[in-house]
Amino acid sequence: MSIEGAPEGWIKDYFAAGTGPNEKIGVLLVHGFTGTPASMRPWSHYLNERGYTVSVPLMPGHGTTWHDLNHVQWQDWPAKVESELKKLRERCSKVFICALSMGGGNSLYVTAKNQHLVDGLILVNPMIHIPGIQIKFVHIISRIQKSRASVGDDIKKPGVTEWGYDALPLKGVAQLYKFLKLSRSLLPTIKVPTLVFHSVDDHVLPVSNTEIIMSELGSSDKQRIELTNSYHVATLDYDAETIFENARIFIEERSR
Repeated sequence: MSIEGAPEGWIKDYFAAGTGPNEKIGVLLVHGFTGTPASMRPWSHYLNERGYTVSVPLMPGHGTTWHDLNHVQWQDWPAKVESELKKLRERCSKVFICALSMGGGNSLYVTAKNQHLVDGLILVNPMIHIPGIQIKFVHIISRIQKSRASVGDDIKKPGVTEWGYDALPLKGVAQLYKFLKLSRSLLPTIKVPTLVFHSVDDHVLPVSNTEIIMSELGSSDKQRIELTNSYHVATLDYDAETIFENARIFIEERSR
């Protein structure tokens, strides 16, 4: 896996204005850890073709070289999402956030702090915790070891890549661990409608991530859909159309 050779513009910030009756409905799409906007571009195109205004930001430390992700503070990630959220809200009457993996934890944190700006959340294989003993020592381990093998490109569909980093930067992981603990603590305060997609064959995250969100989220309007023919990066996998269409229905129903 590499960011080299990605389609032109796919690993950069992306924005497309909507048209027609859905023009004033904005959708912010947030990619995952070590990934890029490329993992969300097909979804954004699907929504924009149906008139929605879309924004797909590149998270700080991503889309360059994996070494840069070892120099980012966790606060940089929600700051970028919040900035894009506010820009969308200036031009749209309603805004929804769609997120993949770590983008889920990021979006949950931002939503908890800005619930008056968010009309709904759509999360695909969201990350909210990292289980195990070793992660508790990642701050120490990261001083000795700069990176480990990549966990990206967990995609069932042959020949598909998410155009992300080919290494897992450990100082970045240490920041991610801090961030996820804070995001999880805010789950009970989140009241916005939420739709969660979970791949039954996810080789990156255990199902406990989805279960924690469904259990601890404060919203009374929360749904879960199982994906049976995709791995972790389901937005680029066989179940992509299932995600896109159900997300469209979710947004449509909550925009009336």
